[in-house]
Amino acid sequence: MNDKQILQAMSGLMAGMFVAILAGTVVANALPRIIADLGASQSSYTWVVTAELLAMTATVPLWGKLSDLYNQKMLLQLSLSLFVVGSLVAGFSHDVGLLIFSRVVQGVGAGGLTALAQVVMAAIIPPRRLGKYAGIFGAVFAVGTVAGPLIGGVLVDTSWLGWRWCFFIGVPFALLGIVLLQRTLKLPTVRREVTIDYLGAFLIVTGVCALLIWTSLAGNSFDWASWQTAALTLTGTALLLAAVFVESRAKDPVIPLSIFRNRTVTLTTVASLFVGVAMFAGTVFLSQYFQIALGKSPTVAGLMSLPMIGGLLVSSTVAGQLISRTGKWKGYLVAGGITMTAGLGLLSTIGADTSFGVLSVYMAVLGVGVGMLMQNLVLAAQNDVPAQDLGTATSVLSFFRSLGGTVGVSVLGAILANRVASEMTKGLGQAGIAPEGGGGHAVPDMTQLPETLRPIVENAYGVATGDLFLISTPFAVLALIVVLFIKEKPLKTTSGMERRLAEAEAGATSGADGAGDGVDLSKDGSGDEGTGGSPAVEKEPAGR
Repeated sequence: MNDKQILQAMSGLMAGMFVAILAGTVVANALPRIIADLGASQSSYTWVVTAELLAMTATVPLWGKLSDLYNQKMLLQLSLSLFVVGSLVAGFSHDVGLLIFSRVVQGVGAGGLTALAQVVMAAIIPPRRLGKYAGIFGAVFAVGTVAGPLIGGVLVDTSWLGWRWCFFIGVPFALLGIVLLQRTLKLPTVRREVTIDYLGAFLIVTGVCALLIWTSLAGNSFDWASWQTAALTLTGTALLLAAVFVESRAKDPVIPLSIFRNRTVTLTTVASLFVGVAMFAGTVFLSQYFQIALGKSPTVAGLMSLPMIGGLLVSSTVAGQLISRTGKWKGYLVAGGITMTAGLGLLSTIGADTSFGVLSVYMAVLGVGVGMLMQNLVLAAQNDVPAQDLGTATSVLSFFRSLGGTVGVSVLGAILANRVASEMTKGLGQAGIAPEGGGGHAVPDMTQLPETLRPIVENAYGVATGDLFLISTPFAVLALIVVLFIKEKPLKTTSGMERRLAEAEAGATSGADGAGDGVDLSKDGSGDEGTGGSPAVEKEPAGR
């Protein structure tokens, strides 16, 4: 495919990615109004947020495996359709139970979009050319992240729209994505005999969900040291150990354990886990810091994150262009790890009196580091696996990055609450004010606070947020150490689909019976793939 064809095909992918990001960000400022209108409890508030995140994180590996077995275009359209159904049900919900169910459906669709968009990119774009398109992903990520809370706030505050449009607004983009994918994405289907590992899929999803429910609710709905913690952690661990046993013996496992024999996949997976902890766990509390410690409105708080998003966008775009031009990528991973560590270290010094100019520089440094590191870890893994495992390898990286962020957010959220409580108790004592029991664990409404308490609360959240970045910094250091051990290999010049067709043809011609594998180019009317003269299959040694 030439650049024009690739950009046309990516238009549908980008619409889908924007929908997935928007689903998680647009409801941020609307949730208090939603819960109040539905007459729900605080625990329901938590589940409206958690349900989508659980479903998305737990199903990413399944979507990745399906992309190795079935037509990726069909799967993308299926995930978008699930998102449309979930959004419509959520928008028309008059009961919090139905809303939570709809968020699960949305999460399953978003999990497919998260996994499949990068898989399809690797299928149609050779690794050597893939870098320069990463900036488009960065742009969509930036727009969805920044615009989501702003759009949500505007919709909630507009009387003739309301919070239901926070769910309806993604539907046109999802439908547009389905149409664009149908018109522009041409992918052949590689037919091969497969067996679905239903038991492995069930064990993986339930085990991950048990651990995610624990990390999401511990410290809020129950104590970290409690019988609920013991039950959920033991259950989740037992299910995942059983999943490892099943996957090691399955004919066609959901997550082939053999891919972890590849050193690049293993190291990039570990690095992605640490990047998820360092990035998501550190930055998710910035909006709260802007609103409470600095006293800004939700709209202004959303705009204040622009320096970090801008740094991410610029660095991912520039690094991608340079990687495509030179074919060298490890230097950008190392530079990204160093810069991300520096950004988190700088942000650990912030407080309630930090100026926005200084904050902007610190956030931009963090954004530059994340931009060079996050997407290029995926590129390194995709470049070093057989084409038939592209979906699995890509989804494993996305899964561990999301898992790291989810666990990190939960743990650091508990640390933030305790740190704020101790700082407020200290501040109230210095001011000669008797503290009210348990007040430190509730998020205060700054508009209702008396002037005597406002500086105490602002200082508490300023100090506590700085401490969170300090705690996140060692995880960035660990990610940097892991990156140093990744071996740089030349970027392949053939796309994933070209390599997959070549591998299938080689397997059909060299196999004994030839009945299991075959290539069907009739799907989607794809007569122009240009696979004639495909290179020989690149054999991967088992120990790589």
